[in-house]
Amino acid sequence: MLRHTVATLAYRGGKALRGAPAEFASYGSRTPGQILAHVCDLFDWALTIADGKEAWHNGQPQAWDADIARFFAGLEAFDRRLASGVPLAVEPERLFQGPVADALTHVGQIAMLRRMAGCAMGGENYFVAKVETGRVGADQAAPVQVF
Repeated sequence: MLRHTVATLAYRGGKALRGAPAEFASYGSRTPGQILAHVCDLFDWALTIADGKEAWHNGQPQAWDADIARFFAGLEAFDRRLASGVPLAVEPERLFQGPVADALTHVGQIAMLRRMAGCAMGGENYFVAKVETGRVGADQAAPVQVF
């Protein structure tokens, strides 16, 4: 279930990030760029937790496209760790309740900020979306049912 949640995050995150203009990264007081950098930090942190060596690092926002690439690289690294068969140092529920759930919240913030910034993304029925466990990179399936 945790790997499917990460794949869902990749799908929804990809939708929230794809097509946003570079200037969107600096919109508002807590900018989408800052939020995205924080999400990237969450998956760096999740990897250290999974290995029993919890360490937090506050990264600074980079160029929008660079942080989008970092987002997907972090999801891919975390998913590889989950799929590796190496026992986790903590319960998967704790990984979900901490970094993964926090990342889901922040992807929602980015989606909301897109609408506020005038570069809204289209709506979609996520229940029928082609989310696949292990598909956590930037190459996501096309929407099935948009509205």
